Amino acid sequence: MDAGGGSLSSSSSTLKTRSRFPLHRKSSRENLDRFIPNRSAMDFNYAHYMLTEGRKCKESPISLSPAREAYKKLLAETFNMNRGRILAFKNKPPAPVEKFPCEFASAPVERAEKPKRHIPQSSERTLDAPELVDNFYLNLLDWGCSNVLAIALGNTVFLWDATEGSTSELVTMDEESGPVTSVSWAPDGRHIAIGLNNSEVQLWDSASNKQLRTLKGGHRALVGSLAWNNHILTTGGMDGRIINNDVRIRSHIVGTYKGHEQEVCGLKWSGSGQQLASGGNDNLVHIWDSSTASTNSITRWLHRLSNHTSAVKALAWCPFQSNLLATGGGGSDRTIKFWNTHNGACLNTIDTGSQVCALLWNKNERELLSSHGFTQNQLTLWKYPSMVKMAELTGHTSRVLYMAQSPDGCTVASAAGDETLRFWNVFGVPEAAKPAAKANPEPFSGHLTHIR
Repeated sequence: MDAGGGSLSSSSSTLKTRSRFPLHRKSSRENLDRFIPNRSAMDFNYAHYMLTEGRKCKESPISLSPAREAYKKLLAETFNMNRGRILAFKNKPPAPVEKFPCEFASAPVERAEKPKRHIPQSSERTLDAPELVDNFYLNLLDWGCSNVLAIALGNTVFLWDATEGSTSELVTMDEESGPVTSVSWAPDGRHIAIGLNNSEVQLWDSASNKQLRTLKGGHRALVGSLAWNNHILTTGGMDGRIINNDVRIRSHIVGTYKGHEQEVCGLKWSGSGQQLASGGNDNLVHIWDSSTASTNSITRWLHRLSNHTSAVKALAWCPFQSNLLATGGGGSDRTIKFWNTHNGACLNTIDTGSQVCALLWNKNERELLSSHGFTQNQLTLWKYPSMVKMAELTGHTSRVLYMAQSPDGCTVASAAGDETLRFWNVFGVPEAAKPAAKANPEPFSGHLTHIR
């Protein structure tokens, strides 16, 4: 028992001694090759010789026989004893193990950086536009899908063929009807609607220069905005009314939207034709659902957007996101706002510093072009969604009231109060030609017999 107790005491003493330094550092003798990455690359025979025999030879040199000298030389060559370092890393690191066999591995794809597009700072062409009405609430410029630009100058509508560069006169209104307050091409690129100061809307065939019909009875004041949705022509007037007109039938009024208390100065149908955006001099933007339009009752808006503090004329539906709408406010507002038209939420607001007169989306890139008034009367190109300015195009000496985009989406025409029409290659040429979309059927084809 005593012996056993003594042994336990000794063991306990040993434990106490060891526990004084629970995280002590191990002596170097416990792991001599801790920092040697590859033992097979080390020449231990040579190292042992240099530590033992080599040192002795240096301390007490002994004359050797020729045979001994020859043996020593052969030994040095065998062990490569003429080098300066004992420890050397000879071996290369092992090659990484491939996760897949080489025959299945695909070649790396090199992504070439997209070159920055050159944006000309001056207009390509400038045309005189005498008697262009300097009125923020009108819409006097439109570019049809047949590559013909329509512009209203006073009482006259002129057509400029962009393919041939020729100009022709479509019609001159009399003093009782004029001046012309709005123009808009039908989806077929042949027929054109003309809004007038006397509250009427005329429909013309540009190919034959003939008037097809006159739409009456819808408005009580000038018609300043027009928008097509296939065979439906939507008109907005100074009376605050918005009317859907079916141009195929005699009783053309098929729907009425009432929400604006003042002049309607902007109308745009979405690409799908399901939603209509309207802007007015009452600082309001309304979103209307086409499925709820009714002839017998006043249609209620889907969303009423009241964030702007000035008249809203500039409206632009996004071509790559169907429920995204951009709107621009007048001189007291100066902002561009982006809306989710599904729920009516304002997604972003950008202060441009000047009156926003018109907005156009780039059809090929995520960019937005805005035209402005005082003080620079410029066109500004924005990168969406960051809204970083890409370019500012100057040249007009008065507010740039109207903009229209060519059918291919590359060229923009701008008309200003300085009575000039300028063409800008601001959107550039698309990288690859996209297949042409199927043309909409002519709104008048097959129904001419119904027009009286």
